[in-house]
Amino acid sequence: MKLHCAMRIVMVTLLPAWFTACNDAKTEAGATPPKVSGATIAFPESSAQLEAIVSEPVRAAESINHTLNGRLVWDEDRTVRVFTPLAGRVELVRVTPGDRVAAGQVLATIASPDYGQTQAEASRAAADFVVASKNLERTRDLAANGVVAEKDLHSAEADFERAKGELARVTARNKLYGGSSAVDQRFELKTPVAGAVVEKNINPGQEVRPDQLTSNAAPLFVITDPKRLWVQLDANERDLTFLRVGMPVVLRTPAYPEHTFPGRVEAISDSIDPSTRMIKVRASVANPERALKAEMFVTGEFDVARAEGVLVPAPAVFLVGDRHYVFVEEAKGRFTRTEVGRDGEVGGNVSVISGLRPGQRVVTVGPLLLQQVLQTQAGS
Repeated sequence: MKLHCAMRIVMVTLLPAWFTACNDAKTEAGATPPKVSGATIAFPESSAQLEAIVSEPVRAAESINHTLNGRLVWDEDRTVRVFTPLAGRVELVRVTPGDRVAAGQVLATIASPDYGQTQAEASRAAADFVVASKNLERTRDLAANGVVAEKDLHSAEADFERAKGELARVTARNKLYGGSSAVDQRFELKTPVAGAVVEKNINPGQEVRPDQLTSNAAPLFVITDPKRLWVQLDANERDLTFLRVGMPVVLRTPAYPEHTFPGRVEAISDSIDPSTRMIKVRASVANPERALKAEMFVTGEFDVARAEGVLVPAPAVFLVGDRHYVFVEEAKGRFTRTEVGRDGEVGGNVSVISGLRPGQRVVTVGPLLLQQVLQTQAGS
């Protein structure tokens, strides 16, 4: 008796769910499937599947405004990082960041025993040259009168040439460091270019060495001309369809939201960064007022002209084999798969150069659903 009551309770509980499933099955069985004729699909006006399909009109591809992100950096053609060629202790720093400097201007004075040795070697070489020169002159006179042997003359000539070569070597080295004939060990570190001091990593009393150049240490000074900057922009592979050296770019920065700065593309990297999959694009921008600063974030806007074709939202174009297609909405609920000629993708739009005309509507949401319907009908 208890078992019979329990079975009745279970059946009463399951009956509503069973009736609901039966009604859903009848609804699905009664739905009219879409009609497929070749590459065209026609849905009944009452089809619920139409709610999952969205179409948009295509437009003439006169121009595309495309944006790349980037940052400002120093123009390396106008920038020098100054290191010391000699070891020593900093005595005096003569400039501070922001100062304008002329080419050859002294940046710092360094007490350097190595510099003193260079000066001393130059003085010694000059003295040795004078001695060798006088000895050669005397030996020639003696050889002319038969007082000395010819080998002594040859030896004096060899000594003279050695002294002459050594004097030329140490003089050139001393001149390279800006040295004088006096030995004072005070080396003056100078800038080779004119510009502005934008970075200083040196203080009085600091020990400096020439091997800092190879040890990835910070330069003692960075001198640049901030009136022109480089722009490092990040592009992806699809952007290569429109990027060209020499093309103009309009720069914007959050620091000056109401202003734009004209620039020009100067170089496009020949490789892709393996970690970010981005391509480095370098542009330059004039900065006469020095309003722009290095390391500012910027956006570069490109006006990409298109002489022909139409612009299609990228989700509308799909690939079957090695051909590109879209679904064109011919009428309400009627869609035809159309092959198109794809040029490139810019700013979320695909440039189509054949197969479409301006004003036609293409499916942007649901093209793969329609493709599945075509494949299902073909398979049946």
